[in-house]
Amino acid sequence: MLEQVISDKAGWTRVAFGDVVRLSKLRAKDPEAEGYERVVGLEHIEPGDLRIRRWADIADGTTFTSVFKPGQVLFGKRRAYQRKVAMPDFEGVCSGDIYVLEPSSDALMPELLPFICQTDAFLDHAVGTSAGSLSPRTNWKSLASFEFMLPPIQEQARLVECLQAADASLASLIECRTAASSVAEAILFDAIDRQGTVRTFSELGVDIIDGDRGKAYPNRSQLKPSGFCLFLNAKNVTNGGFRFNDCEFIDEQRDGLLRKGKLTRGDVVLTTRGTLGNVAFYDASVPHDHIRINSGMVVFRPHGEVQSEFLYYYMKSQSFQNAITEYQTGSAQPQLPIKDLVKMPFPDIPNDVQEKVIAQIRAVSESFSKVENRHDALVSVKEKLLFDLSNREI
Repeated sequence: MLEQVISDKAGWTRVAFGDVVRLSKLRAKDPEAEGYERVVGLEHIEPGDLRIRRWADIADGTTFTSVFKPGQVLFGKRRAYQRKVAMPDFEGVCSGDIYVLEPSSDALMPELLPFICQTDAFLDHAVGTSAGSLSPRTNWKSLASFEFMLPPIQEQARLVECLQAADASLASLIECRTAASSVAEAILFDAIDRQGTVRTFSELGVDIIDGDRGKAYPNRSQLKPSGFCLFLNAKNVTNGGFRFNDCEFIDEQRDGLLRKGKLTRGDVVLTTRGTLGNVAFYDASVPHDHIRINSGMVVFRPHGEVQSEFLYYYMKSQSFQNAITEYQTGSAQPQLPIKDLVKMPFPDIPNDVQEKVIAQIRAVSESFSKVENRHDALVSVKEKLLFDLSNREI
């Protein structure tokens, strides 16, 4: 089916992004008085998910004034490597770090625009044209210069049909994933409610270790034949795992003094700068043996009464995610200081209860594995279409 959709290259034309897309500059002087009810920040847009499933209420107050309408495209211009693109089905106001985009003519279908913004070519261009060290941002002039091959309108319609079908199926699978997470969280907090006591991480024998600082290399070919180590940034940690396809490397032979951030099996990793709260578990399922993390993350390393897997499940829970916001400092560059994390309360759960919770959550996870496999297959289909969309030749 894919080949039938994308086989004919006739009629594709090279265009600049700014030739077919415009930046909306609609603003609201008083959003609440003008009838807007929802506020969208970067934190409400999930990478890879075009739907916006979370937002803030305008009644809670906001300084945002950029207006968006249903069918426009929201693109996160700050930290573009986070790949935040969405197409809302409601109106509201959004952060100034989000561009509101729309087609400027009938040459581009509005429904195709979000998928163009999801292509690797577009995102690589956005990242490559970003400026700033702590909080890099791209600008409209740079995005407008991005060139790509635009299909004829009939071909656009076929691509949109396939991409939307894949997205609809992905949305259903995401809802299944959310339901499974809710079941796991219910199991976890039923055990916690029965115990009712809390202690700090330090009291329970959980070390919290900061990441390393050091010079990283963008690819393995620049290193010596041996002695290399994966060097992960916060962008390489998703909520639930690691992403290794675009990680950097560090030369352990040359940078041998770096000791703190090397992972050992059983470590739980938490992002503490920029995108806060992503959690990953370094267990036997992770294929790499030599990994270091940079200073945008911390390692939780149990050596006392807390089992690593139980800690991982707890830190992924909404309760923990809500709690860490109370310890956040800074706004332009939010972070979680170790000195505060050490003092966070943690449920004091007997070892046998932890083991029971782990077994139950594993059972939920195993029953959900077929759904995850289907999700991965659909992601591959969508990525194939997006690759073809952004890699046409004249």
